[in-house]
Amino acid sequence: MLKSILILVVAVLSLNSVSAQKHSQKTITGRVTDLYSGPIAKAIIMVDNQKTNSVTDSRGNYKVKIDPGASTIGVFTFGIGTIEDSIKGRNVINFNFKVVNTKKFATAPRSSGEEGVNTGYSPVKRKNTTTEITSVDGTDKKYDSYSSIYEMIQRESSGVDVKGHDIVIQGSQNMLGTVPPLFVVDGTYVDDISTITPSSVKSIEVLKGTSPAIYGSRGYGGAIVIKTKLKND
Repeated sequence: MLKSILILVVAVLSLNSVSAQKHSQKTITGRVTDLYSGPIAKAIIMVDNQKTNSVTDSRGNYKVKIDPGASTIGVFTFGIGTIEDSIKGRNVINFNFKVVNTKKFATAPRSSGEEGVNTGYSPVKRKNTTTEITSVDGTDKKYDSYSSIYEMIQRESSGVDVKGHDIVIQGSQNMLGTVPPLFVVDGTYVDDISTITPSSVKSIEVLKGTSPAIYGSRGYGGAIVIKTKLKND
């Protein structure tokens, strides 16, 4: 009898905890527009650099629930770019794509926090990217002992799930299932990287969250940018 009562109490407490968590969430609404104040439909809403299930409607409007500790909200668009803003207690946050926050820059002496990140186009300052980009220096001799480039990516990149030759970045998926990343090798899109050996890799950049938006819709599942030692600089 006592055991049954204890089980009932634990169940009630668990339900109250879940209910309290749901009630503690708040809703943010807003509108996403382009340079000419036209609506942007099907833009993905990001919270703290993570994709949500919320997308803008045909009028560019969105609604998303966030946890109390969330600090930033952003928008991932296909072909236009990304933009983000601090929440700062606001319930209505609009976005206008007058300026995309992923900037290109010329080669120049860089201070701390301004080291270049290879995105497959011109480098961008790391502090100007909206999410973490994992960088792997392939010139390190330790990678020569890895059995494949897949092992290299799995062991050196957080948030990346590798099963055989299948790679998924941060659980990226759509209505049809998981979405694989875009592969860019020496500036060229490729479908297969299995023939690349760890010893031939000069660098790997794993782009997560909103960073792959520079590739448009191709970067929906993230991007893995590989530079080989065979490429002439």
